[in-house]
Amino acid sequence: MKWLLLVLGVLLLAVSLAALAGAMLPVRHHASRKARFRVAPDALYAVLAGPPDWRTGVKSFGVLPEEAGRKRWWEEDSHRQKITFELVEDRPPDRLVVRIADQGLPFGGAWTFEIQPAPAGGADLRIQEDGEIHNVIFRFMARFFFGYTASIEGYLRDLGAKFGEQVSIES
Repeated sequence: MKWLLLVLGVLLLAVSLAALAGAMLPVRHHASRKARFRVAPDALYAVLAGPPDWRTGVKSFGVLPEEAGRKRWWEEDSHRQKITFELVEDRPPDRLVVRIADQGLPFGGAWTFEIQPAPAGGADLRIQEDGEIHNVIFRFMARFFFGYTASIEGYLRDLGAKFGEQVSIES
């Protein structure tokens, strides 16, 4: 019994310290990564603007009715969490801005996709995340364990796989 209380006490202390550290971190963050692809900017844009069936973390998706003139859709991940997104800016073939439209999630924000022709052919894609993490434990985990760029890097690797390429991710 004494060991059980000790283990519970240590767990409670660890969670409390993580919550305290997370509360001291800013709610908002900015992250950015870039990769080069051997496809034309138009082809890259078409995949980004199309269905997310090529992404490993998306298990299902669907289109929603437009709201305030903005395209909307949902994506379901491997944990069965559905998130609604909306297209904030659409400037083919060089810029997309997508925002999480769900309110009340422990996180939110927007991704800006900027596509530029690469000097030797192909296209460069920079993804910028302007995110918010409201839950202090999630904020702590994102900062110290996962990193703010983990989702962007996974997205860029999935995109490379879609085109049959190994991508080199830059800051």
